[in-house]
Amino acid sequence: MNKYIEIIQKSYTGYWNYLKHEFITINHWDNYFYGLIFISLAVWLLEIIFPWRKQQSIFRKDFWLDTFYMFFNFFLLNLIVLIALSNTAAQFFNDILGVFGLSVSNFQLFDVDALPKVLGLFIFFIVGDFIQWNTHRLLHRVPLLWNFHKVHHSVKEMGFAAHLRYHWMEPVVYKSLLYIPMAIIGGFDAQDVAIIHFFNITIGHLNHANLGWNYGPLKYLLNNPKMHIWHHVKDLPKQAKFGINYGITLSVWDYLFKTAHIPYNGRDIELGFEGDENFPKDFISQELYPLNKK
Repeated sequence: MNKYIEIIQKSYTGYWNYLKHEFITINHWDNYFYGLIFISLAVWLLEIIFPWRKQQSIFRKDFWLDTFYMFFNFFLLNLIVLIALSNTAAQFFNDILGVFGLSVSNFQLFDVDALPKVLGLFIFFIVGDFIQWNTHRLLHRVPLLWNFHKVHHSVKEMGFAAHLRYHWMEPVVYKSLLYIPMAIIGGFDAQDVAIIHFFNITIGHLNHANLGWNYGPLKYLLNNPKMHIWHHVKDLPKQAKFGINYGITLSVWDYLFKTAHIPYNGRDIELGFEGDENFPKDFISQELYPLNKK
C-alpha cells in the first residue's frame, strides 16, 4: 500500500511541476496549454468568419460553461484524478502480472521505436481512435456510463468549446480501456505523440464548431461538423436508439460498421437528449448528476 501512496504523491508533484513548466516556458512547440489556446482561438475565429447557424451568437448558450469545462478537463482534472489514477493502475496491473512471472513487455507485439517514425505514429493513431470509437459506443449503451456521458450531450448550441464538455469519469473509462492495447503495441516518444494529440484536438474542436463543413470526399475518412452534429441530435432514428456517428477523429469506423447517419442538412436540428429539460445547468450539479441518479 505504501508503494501506491508514494506513486500518487510523486504523480501529483511531477504533474504540478509539469504544469508550471507549461505555463512559464513557451519556447517548445509541444506546449499543451498554449497549444490548446491557439487551436481554440483559431477554430473560434473560423466560427466567427464562416458561421453555419448565422443567428447563433458568438458567445452562444453555455459558452463560458464550456470554456471552463475545456480548461478544467484538459488540465486540472489531470492534476486532481487522472495522473495518479493512471500511474497507480499501471503499477497495479504490472504487479498482478508479476505474480505470474510476467510483465507488460511479455505481451508487446512490437516496439514502435523500432519502426519508421511515420509508421509508428500512424499505428498509434489508428489503434487509439478505433478503441475510443468503441468506448464511445459503450458510453451510449451502458446505462451507468450514459448517465456520465449525458453531460456532453446536454449541449444545446454547438460551438468549439463543447468538444471538451464532459464528466470527469469519461477520461477514466477511456484511459482504462486504452492502457492495455497501447502497452501491447509498445513505447512512444512523448513529443511525437503531441503531433497526434494536436491533430485530434483540432478535429474535435472543428466537429463541434458552428461550421457547415464536411471536407468533401474526405468525409468518409474524417469526422466533420455536418456529421457530428447528428451525433448530438435529440430525436434519434428508431433503428438507432443508442446513437449514431460515434466517430472521434475518424468517420471511417461509422461507415464500416453501419452506424453512420446523415439523412439531411442538420444545421437547425434540435440537440440534446430525451428529458434534457430537467438536466442540471451548472458545473457542480452536472458533475454530481450521475451520483444522484438511481
